[in-house]
Amino acid sequence: MHHRTFQFLVLLVAVALQLASGRVAAQGGSSPAPTDELSPKVDHPFVPLAIVPSKIFTGEELDPETGEPIAIRVEETVLPQPAHVAGMDVTVVAVDDYHNGAFVKSTEDYFAQGPDGTVRYVGERVDEYEDGTIVGHEGAWLAGDHGAQPGVFMPADPNVGETFVLEHVPGIAEERMTVIAIDQTATVPAGTFDGCIVTEEADLLNGTTEKKTHCPEVGLVREDAPDGHLDLVQFTTTS
Repeated sequence: MHHRTFQFLVLLVAVALQLASGRVAAQGGSSPAPTDELSPKVDHPFVPLAIVPSKIFTGEELDPETGEPIAIRVEETVLPQPAHVAGMDVTVVAVDDYHNGAFVKSTEDYFAQGPDGTVRYVGERVDEYEDGTIVGHEGAWLAGDHGAQPGVFMPADPNVGETFVLEHVPGIAEERMTVIAIDQTATVPAGTFDGCIVTEEADLLNGTTEKKTHCPEVGLVREDAPDGHLDLVQFTTTS
């Protein structure tokens, strides 16, 4: 009696794990659109790169060594011409990071959009600077290199509880995101926005998480991390 009950419980646990695994896999985009179906035009309401060509964020984070606050400024620019990555044309977002006024990192992020509206993250080039000299490329990866596949940056229709794999390059970039709220109102220096969603991004390599708020026709407006935050202070649109 007890032995058979135990077997039944084990079976239930196994089924639950299989269902959970399947749910994450489906939501994580385990069957992405073929690369020839991805378009460089990214006009998702929460990732409107086609109509928001520039953004400026400011905020602060704590120095991991001294604990002192560091003033952060991030400037994003959507480049006018697509790049060619892994056999596809992609939109390029150039990102410049400044710490206490000093230029510390330059990144090019690559995006494409599937026919269903899902935004794919196709990789990033990273140059880290110290006193004007490149000192590293931590986190850089490209789809097509060493079998890396495009990640899911934003589902076509995000819903609470939906989980998707943003980056999966073992040992280099491993991040998973979960939608934790929808229909939110966000107020940042750039304005007040309705209908926003909040995601939680987990970095599987260092065990940290941060929350990101995306709003319709604007995109990312705020990041909240354990050691600091970023707020959108300025943006431009083509409309």
